[in-house]
Amino acid sequence: MIGKCLCGVVQFEIVGELPNLYQCHCSLCRKVSGSSSNSAMLIESKNYKWICGNQHISSFARSSGFRSDFCSKCGSPVPNKMKIGNGYWVPVGLFEDILEETLEVEVAAHLYVGSKACWHTIGGNAKQYEKMPEISILNKILMRTSR
Repeated sequence: MIGKCLCGVVQFEIVGELPNLYQCHCSLCRKVSGSSSNSAMLIESKNYKWICGNQHISSFARSSGFRSDFCSKCGSPVPNKMKIGNGYWVPVGLFEDILEETLEVEVAAHLYVGSKACWHTIGGNAKQYEKMPEISILNKILMRTSR
């Protein structure tokens, strides 16, 4: 599956079975996404490859450790290497032709629901966490079994 920023200068590819995704409702993710939450996947490094444009990536980091990588040309949030574990954080809105793909992924977890926007109602049956669970717990929830 190919992902691109808004202008297309930053491109990446993911191979293998996709994990389920999560939505983070913390105030920082709301600001980065400009919406009620940030939808993302955690992808193992072995299944991730930069195609082009990573020299056009800029970063913003807070003293808390929160980091946002984005295309310096169009401002789209782009994947970044996770500090913990061996993988990448990938915003799912960057995937090309997502409506044309047969994806059997779903939102499996909602994070930081304790600080969600007051105007947003979370639907569905995904697991909800007041804050961030341990990364091992989150990875287990996002993993999909082969059918």
